Amino acid sequence: MSEGLLRIGEVARRAGVTTAALRAWERRYGLLEPTRTEAGYRLYSAADVARVQAMQSHLADGLSAAEAAGLARTGASTPSPPRPADHAAELWASLDTFDDARAQLAFDRLIGEFSVETVLREAVLPYLRMLGERWSLGDASVAQEHFASTLLRERLLALARGWDAGVGPRAILACPPGERHDLGLVVFGLALRGRGWRVTFFGADTPIDTMAAASAQLQPHAVVLAAVASEPLDAVADGIAALARDHSVFLAGGGADEELAERIGARLLQAGPLEAAAEVGPEPSRARG
Repeated sequence: MSEGLLRIGEVARRAGVTTAALRAWERRYGLLEPTRTEAGYRLYSAADVARVQAMQSHLADGLSAAEAAGLARTGASTPSPPRPADHAAELWASLDTFDDARAQLAFDRLIGEFSVETVLREAVLPYLRMLGERWSLGDASVAQEHFASTLLRERLLALARGWDAGVGPRAILACPPGERHDLGLVVFGLALRGRGWRVTFFGADTPIDTMAAASAQLQPHAVVLAAVASEPLDAVADGIAALARDHSVFLAGGGADEELAERIGARLLQAGPLEAAAEVGPEPSRARG
C-alpha cells in the first residue's frame, strides 16, 4: 500500500461512518478523491478523512448533505446564521432614498428569515425611533416620514390579516379623534396578537361613540387608545371615562400620562409597543366573547 494512504474501511473507522455512506458521498458529491493502485483498489488520503469529518460536523449543524459536502470540499466553515441587522440596514437605506422596490425586497427577506416580533424589535422600531430623532433635528423631510410610514404601515397591516381569529382575549385598538398616527398601534397589535390575543383594529381618528358601541357589542378584555400628542386624548377625556366605567381601558403613546389615566379611570402603558403588549396580557381566563 502506498505510504500514508488508507483503504476505505480504515477511513470509515477513523471517521466513524459506514463504508456505504462514504461511497455514496464520493459518488454523489465528489467528497472523496481517491487514488488507485495498479490492482484497481481505491486509496484515500488524510485530506479525505478531514473532509469526511468536516461533512459530519456540518450535518450536525443542520445543513443538508449537499450543503455539507460543498463546504467540506472547499474547506469553508459553516456559514454564519443571518442576522436581522443585515437586512435591516438595507431596509433603512432604501426607505431613506424612496426606493420602494428595494425596501419591499428587504422587508420580504426579513419576514422570510425571522419572526414578526424580531422584525419589529430589530428593524421597524429602531428605524421609527431614528426617523423621529432626525425629524426633531431637522434631518428628515416630510416626504421621508410619509414614504417610510406609509410603506411600513401597509406591510405590517398585511401581516395583521386575520388577527381577530382564535379564542384568546379580545382587544380593541384605536386612536382618538384627531390622532392620525397609528403605526405604533399597529406594531402593538401585532405584538399582542403574538401573545394570543384577538385584535379588532379601528386605527386613526376613531370617534369615541364608535369605540363605545363596538365595546358594548364585542365585550373586549381591553380597549387601548393611543396618541402621540396629549390634545386628542384630553379633548375626549369624558368619553373615555365613560368607556372606562364598563371596560378595561388603556392609554398609550407619547400623548398619554399618569395624571390623565388616573383621572378617567384608565391604565397607562408607559413602555414601548412590544413591552406594552406583555404588560397588557394575555389573561385568557378573563377573556370574553
